[in-house]
Amino acid sequence: MSGKASPHDAVFRRMLGEPANAASQLQAVLPPELADKLDLRRLNRVAGSFVDAELRWRHTDLLFTAPLAGRDAFIYVLVEHQSSTDELMSFRMLRYMVRIWDRYLAERPKAQRLPVVIPLVVHHNRRPWDAPTELADVLDLDPDTAKSAGEHLPRLRFMLDDLTMVDEAALRARPVTPPVRMTLLLLKIASGNANLAEDLQNWADDLRAVLRRPDGTKDFVTLLTYIERVGEAPVEQLHHLFAGLGPAAEEAFVTTAEQLEARGEARGEARGEARGEARGEARGRAEALAQFLSLKFGPLPPTALDRVHAATIDQLETWTSRVLTADNLEEVLR
Repeated sequence: MSGKASPHDAVFRRMLGEPANAASQLQAVLPPELADKLDLRRLNRVAGSFVDAELRWRHTDLLFTAPLAGRDAFIYVLVEHQSSTDELMSFRMLRYMVRIWDRYLAERPKAQRLPVVIPLVVHHNRRPWDAPTELADVLDLDPDTAKSAGEHLPRLRFMLDDLTMVDEAALRARPVTPPVRMTLLLLKIASGNANLAEDLQNWADDLRAVLRRPDGTKDFVTLLTYIERVGEAPVEQLHHLFAGLGPAAEEAFVTTAEQLEARGEARGEARGEARGEARGEARGRAEALAQFLSLKFGPLPPTALDRVHAATIDQLETWTSRVLTADNLEEVLR
């Protein structure tokens, strides 16, 4: 994929990258006993990304610092936007966390202890998350051996905010800022939605609340840009919706639509980008599967590599689920 940010990446970074917004999300989804020990009033964003370059089209990450019971701590938030859940997400989160610690030690070579990294994954898609959230669950061990190994196995469990399991009533009740609420809602319902204008009618008060905030116009335009790029609602319906919110909202909508059209970023390109993301996802999953197969069964014959790289996403998902339990390559690709 190119270095161009996806629509999901842009809206997530803009909204959740603001510490006050991020603090409200963390306060809402972290376990209360943990959130109470974090001084989220002193939450600060740390620059940089720790995601593998080939996965940046489907993962967006943000890193924050905040005092935790008087000690330094990191909070690592990753948003997952692909058409299926990642079976190895716990391993990827471990890799990203190690990169955070590596950078910390590079900046503090005399450090003898590591700050805690609190991992949170935000998942938005049409299907609920169904992959492991704990590293021990992706290790290739039978239950008896795993029990014997016990405390010697690596332990990591990331926290999961699965937006597919959050209904509208729960989202309304979530104590987050209006920009966060609308961002989570749009991540949940906007993509490919031809009825988006109608669905957003019930959220008019929240949209107005975004616009009324300090710097609210920029946040509002970010949401409009996302709606225009990933939604399928007729422009006339969207125009009617935002005109009903008042002159400022209508002006922002018209201006945003004109700017996107002038830059060639209206829906035709967005749909093309979505197709490109799907192709990129297939390539990424094929490369990952080939690597796993090579690690377990040795160098792959050319015919097997060709099958992997020609497979559909559904085939790749099925084959990947077999890697941990299969005894040979043929059993995986049967």
